[in-house]
Amino acid sequence: MTSAHADLLQSLIATTLKAGADAADARLSENASLSVEVRNGELEGVEREESRGIALRALVGRRQAAVSGTDLSPDALKALSERVVAMAKLAPEDKYCGLADASEIARDHPDLQLDCDDTPEAEELERRGVVMEEAAMAIAGVKQMSHCGASWATGSSWLAASNGFFAHKTSGYSSMAAVAISERDGAMERDHESSSERVLAKHKSPEWIGREAGRRAAARLGARKLDSQTAPVIFENRLSSRLLGAFVGAISGPAIARGVSFLKDRMEKPVFAPGVNVIDDPLRLAGFGSRAFDGEGRPVKRTALVDHGVLTQWLLNGPAARQLGLAPNGFASMGFGDPPGVTTSNLEIQPGNRSLAQLMKDAGKGLLVTDMFGPSLNPNTGDYSVGVSGFWFENGERAYPVSEVTVAGDIPAMLLRAIPASDLEIRGSTNAPSLLIDGMALAGR
Repeated sequence: MTSAHADLLQSLIATTLKAGADAADARLSENASLSVEVRNGELEGVEREESRGIALRALVGRRQAAVSGTDLSPDALKALSERVVAMAKLAPEDKYCGLADASEIARDHPDLQLDCDDTPEAEELERRGVVMEEAAMAIAGVKQMSHCGASWATGSSWLAASNGFFAHKTSGYSSMAAVAISERDGAMERDHESSSERVLAKHKSPEWIGREAGRRAAARLGARKLDSQTAPVIFENRLSSRLLGAFVGAISGPAIARGVSFLKDRMEKPVFAPGVNVIDDPLRLAGFGSRAFDGEGRPVKRTALVDHGVLTQWLLNGPAARQLGLAPNGFASMGFGDPPGVTTSNLEIQPGNRSLAQLMKDAGKGLLVTDMFGPSLNPNTGDYSVGVSGFWFENGERAYPVSEVTVAGDIPAMLLRAIPASDLEIRGSTNAPSLLIDGMALAGR
């Protein structure tokens, strides 16, 4: 942490305590980004953004309030402190709020290599977009691009709290994305491809991204409708991680404390098929969700949330842990100026030992889902439905594209039957291999 930023936050915390707070925390953030969009081989738009802001939370007894601002002058910061304390005094009591105890905060902040080495100017981002567009449009059947762009973003945050916690974190990434539209006999289909990385050397090439977006869009031409039936469904690895989103919500400490979770009675019981592991690893080098401490400044560690199919942890921040009578376990989302929530870091279902092709062969026939939209989930029961498109497969091979299908089931039963393939790809902070789930209800024509 630079001394100027440290001094500013220390002064702000001290001023807030002097104004009447019993405890306080704060966050100072500086961010920059650049994005470029191309269309028909020419630059369509450039957006550059730079921002700086501060967030401050004050606790008066068991009452709390949070404010934010962009003016960092001494008079503005003094007014911010006085305002947040006045607000906290009028806030309703929350008997579970509070900062981490000084004995709980993380002292070791390892370098997780989260900086981006790729911050090109607009001309280079434009070139990447043009190359992606040309590669996609060269695919037979592709008629136009819905989106073709490249970008980068970086950010720094300085964090402080009256319990003695101080930290500085930086991160960045660059990305490319293309969405291609194919057409045949007046029927249009679309698909996409993208790449996001912290290190330029790990990026897929613009040519590959454009070509893959075009190939996927063209492959969906001639989509048919299916008869309603029960059949095996394979969720492709590019979207199977969305099922993990439902799982994460169900093991969230606040949801458990409120009793609104379909997994509220499943601690230390099977929630996935035997042998399936779900790992959260905040200390992964260059990971998209990596962090050296959680959102309340507590230590973090690699954790098996599901160990050989069995649920082992709730996701807890300080307030949820207090409400449940448990110990916080490093899953608080960013607080420091705001009340913390809960979150995972780098979450993944570990891969199995069979390829996607082998899973398709084992299933015989069924639906390979390559796109999903409009999911519906009942958080109390786990009842789930989602509109999908993809490919019907037979004898382990793709037979023809399909669209306008609804897949329905209940998430608890689905997870217990999910068989992971070996094709795990790291595309973001939450990832999963392709997942085979038998006996799914398909609603078609």
